[in-house]
Amino acid sequence: MFVLETSKSAPLLAKAMSARGLRQKMIASNLANIDTPFYKARDINFESELRAKKAEIYNKSKNKELKLAKTDKAHFEAVKFPKTGVYNIFLRDGHTARNDANTVDLDVETSELSKNQTMMSAVTNAYKRNSSIFKSVIESSNKL
Repeated sequence: MFVLETSKSAPLLAKAMSARGLRQKMIASNLANIDTPFYKARDINFESELRAKKAEIYNKSKNKELKLAKTDKAHFEAVKFPKTGVYNIFLRDGHTARNDANTVDLDVETSELSKNQTMMSAVTNAYKRNSSIFKSVIESSNKL
């Protein structure tokens, strides 16, 4: 996804849009498999990833990490655990399985879908407002 960085928050908004889109696909997958025997409802945890991205952007990281000294160009970069940019996919607990051991609950999935769509709409509107700065600059430059 191309991110037009008009402010510090643009990369965070782009990451939030990407995560919300991924969650939308996961919920749709759960709904598509509502009648599949032994299917377990899945969800994605990306809020911690967004918090880490926010801390990175606004330099509020509480992580006091000692940087690895590289004395040669051939040295590898340090490996960071857990790997950033990877979302945790997990099976939803707390839902009773039906007779066919499927754990997809139509009420839960439609509720989560609605919440995700609302959040996606809010993030999209914030991204549009963030990008509107260029429109105002272009309109102002035409008046010169």
